[in-house]
Amino acid sequence: MKLILEILFKQLYRFISESVYRKFILLALKFGRSNRFVKKSITLFGKKFWVVDTYSFIWQFKEIFVDQNYNFNSASDRPIIYDCGSNVGTSCLYFSRLYPQCKIHAFEADPDVYSVLMQNIKSYGMTNVTAYNKAVWKDDDGVKISQSGADGSSMFTEGKKIVVQSIRLSELLRKEEIVDLLKIDIEGAEYEVLSDCKNSLNKVNNIFLEYHSYLNGEQKLGEILKIFEQSGFRYFIRQEADRNTPFIDRKIKSNPTLDLQLNIYAYREQ
Repeated sequence: MKLILEILFKQLYRFISESVYRKFILLALKFGRSNRFVKKSITLFGKKFWVVDTYSFIWQFKEIFVDQNYNFNSASDRPIIYDCGSNVGTSCLYFSRLYPQCKIHAFEADPDVYSVLMQNIKSYGMTNVTAYNKAVWKDDDGVKISQSGADGSSMFTEGKKIVVQSIRLSELLRKEEIVDLLKIDIEGAEYEVLSDCKNSLNKVNNIFLEYHSYLNGEQKLGEILKIFEQSGFRYFIRQEADRNTPFIDRKIKSNPTLDLQLNIYAYREQ
C-alpha cells in the first residue's frame, strides 16, 4: 500500500510541477480514443500544431518533450542538426525550443506528411528549418515507399508504393564542418544510409538512430554498432518496444511488421 501511495504521489507531483507532463496527460485524455489517421490541429505552446494521427503524436510528444529523448549538449548556441525522418515536425519544434538559434535540415519522404510539416514550420515561424521532401538514402535516384498515414512510411513494408525523390546523406555531411546532432529515424533504411556515411561520420558529434528489424528481414544491428565503434563513438541502447516472452512472441504487438525496435544513442567522449 505504501509503495502504491508513493507512486501515486510522484505522478501527482509531476502532473502539478511539470507543464509538459501535464500537457501529455491532457492530450492523452482528449485524443487517446480519437479516430486514427485523421488530420487535425491541436494547440501546443499557444499555437496551432497540425498532426496526421493523434495517437502516434501523443507518444511522439511524450518521448520528445516529456522524456527529452533528443536532448543534447552543444558547445555552440547555433548547433547544426540533421533531422532525418522529421514527420510532422515535433522534433523540429523541440530542437528549436532547445536551441533557438540552431540550424535544422529536416527530411521527410512522405509528401502528405511533408505538407503538414511545412504547415507547422510556418505556424511556429521556424525560419531556422530547411525542409526537404526527400528520403535520405545512399544515392539520389529515388526510392519507393509505402505510406502509413502516421509515422511509419517505409521502403520495407507491404502496401501500395509511391516513388519519392531521394538525397544522398553522405554528400551533405561531407560539406559540413561539424554536425552537432544527426537524428536518423527512417523506418528500416538506417543501415544502408549509415554504412554509406561511414567516411563522413567524423563530422558528427552525436547520433540518434532508431533501429528497425523487420520480420524475415536481415538483422543489421551488429554492423551498425561496429560502424559506431570504428567511427569513435560510444553508444547506449534503449528498447523502444517490448516482447514479454521473446521465444514465443515473435512480433512487436504495437507494430507486428517488426521483431525488434531500438533507440541507439551514439556520442563522442567528453
